[in-house]
Amino acid sequence: MCGIIACARSADAGRRMVEALERLEYRGYDSAGIAVPGPDGRAEALRTVLRVADLSGRLEDWTPVRAATTGIGHTRWATHGEVSLHNAHPHRDCSGRIAVVHNGVLDNVHELRRLLEGAGHTLQSETDSELIAHLVEARLEVGLRGAVEQAVSSLRGTWAIVVLDALTGDLVATSRRSPLIVAESEEGVFAASDIGAIAPWIRQYRVVTDGDVVELNPSQAWFRDGRPAAPPDLLDCTVVASDLSHGLYPDFMAKEIEQQPDVAAEVLATWAPSILDGLWPSFSLPVPKHVTVVACGTSLHAGRVIAQVLAQQSRIPFTAVEASELAATVTPRDSLALVLSQSGETADVLVALTELRLRGHAVVALTNQAHSALARQADAVMVCHAGPEVGVAATKTFIAQVVGGVCAVLSLLASERLVARSDIRRMVRDLERLPEALAHAVGVSRRTVAGLADTLSEQRGFLFLGRGEGRVFADEGALKLKELTYRWAESHAAGELKHGPLALIEQGTPVIAVDDDSARFAATLAEVAARGARTITIGGPGTTIPVVASHEPGAIAQTIDWLGPIEAVVAMQMLSRELAVSLGRDVDKPRNLAKSVTVE
Repeated sequence: MCGIIACARSADAGRRMVEALERLEYRGYDSAGIAVPGPDGRAEALRTVLRVADLSGRLEDWTPVRAATTGIGHTRWATHGEVSLHNAHPHRDCSGRIAVVHNGVLDNVHELRRLLEGAGHTLQSETDSELIAHLVEARLEVGLRGAVEQAVSSLRGTWAIVVLDALTGDLVATSRRSPLIVAESEEGVFAASDIGAIAPWIRQYRVVTDGDVVELNPSQAWFRDGRPAAPPDLLDCTVVASDLSHGLYPDFMAKEIEQQPDVAAEVLATWAPSILDGLWPSFSLPVPKHVTVVACGTSLHAGRVIAQVLAQQSRIPFTAVEASELAATVTPRDSLALVLSQSGETADVLVALTELRLRGHAVVALTNQAHSALARQADAVMVCHAGPEVGVAATKTFIAQVVGGVCAVLSLLASERLVARSDIRRMVRDLERLPEALAHAVGVSRRTVAGLADTLSEQRGFLFLGRGEGRVFADEGALKLKELTYRWAESHAAGELKHGPLALIEQGTPVIAVDDDSARFAATLAEVAARGARTITIGGPGTTIPVVASHEPGAIAQTIDWLGPIEAVVAMQMLSRELAVSLGRDVDKPRNLAKSVTVE
């Protein structure tokens, strides 16, 4: 969602901020802006409701930016207030001296608005973020840091904030339940909501933890509870320039789909050697009697795949629940919580995490961000090692979560003697074939999908079907098609057709089937075909998109029967992308969606 950049002591600060905002575009936004100190001690702002490229095009003619070495910038995803210039960040106080950028949502907006208006402040926007600028303005007699500390003590909700004092050029940053990092290099001092924004300019960074207040200058003074504090440990930046460019690919999604065999290989290289000895024991957790999977969207689907493997191999039952619905869901007292979030900063997931803690559940986190809020608060962490994923619609992170989670499950089965170690060794060998199987799926999909997509562009609705282990993959395929094409897509268990969904079938309705090659599934396909549906099957040899290779010994890229037809996801990702491209959609930045959902 919203993105933050701030820089101090940096040559050509305006250009740097715009470059950083361009690298934050994948998070999703509907307006953008930057602010720098003006010559009269007032903050000057340049804002747009178009793309960041609009800021870039206007930058050369914007006089205030020419001498600027300090500034703040933001991409906004609207929560309070419509998409408009007056609601775009950065926001200023009455005097224009203070400018603020803010990620998160404040819960006590109406109370603060009444307080400020009663004190004579003139509010220019409908946003909650502007209120912070006025709260700081009212307390400036104690200095910028003190004013920020006092201002945030009045807030309820979530925030990552950077405040600019245009009179002094000072910057102060703080956060609560919203990601923010700080870094320094020969290029300047930076704060950002996402490491990718500043990765080309830094080698190391620090994570701002809840309640930290940081003065963004070369000394990087850190404070907690109003007192000086030691800064957090420095962490190495592992993001490289090639991660932030789609290179020869037409878009990031095309690149990230084709990276999936390498991602699976990287996850296996990291975790497979410790499956038999060390991985699960390192968590220091008891054998669960039940598992509660908590996540959102694609991560929830990944969690279901992982839990299905555990249930089938050990008979340990599970419940999968959307993070936003956990409060209304009864969980067994002795359940182990498997909590998944690609960013580790998903607001619904973090709220659910608090609820899980209140219920006394141990938490295993599965995330792509080792230093995220989720990772910091969990009892044990599995890092997915997918690398940066720029496309908003998850692809390679799904594969990374599934493979990482399955490694943990196999280690649990082995260490607790729930499955014979000889069988675990066989299953590990099966997993080690997965990169080859995914590469086979990429190749088959590349050859077959483009022609199919061209014939489907006029269709308004799609039905996805799966059965057994294939059901969750069908669900993920339907989600991808909705995200990328903006067309309706429903996913159902194949056996449920007669209980309602069959009414959707008419002449030409596309039915995307994750085919398990069973007689029952063949009968289902015959039912929909008899009613005029166009069936597109994804499975083994003889299907429309034969990405799932043979089970026969010696076959290239044998499929893994106990994991389910995970290769089918590759075909559905490619089909959704190709159809979206034919419809003229922006596949990297689907409308109304954001990569990191940091508000509930």
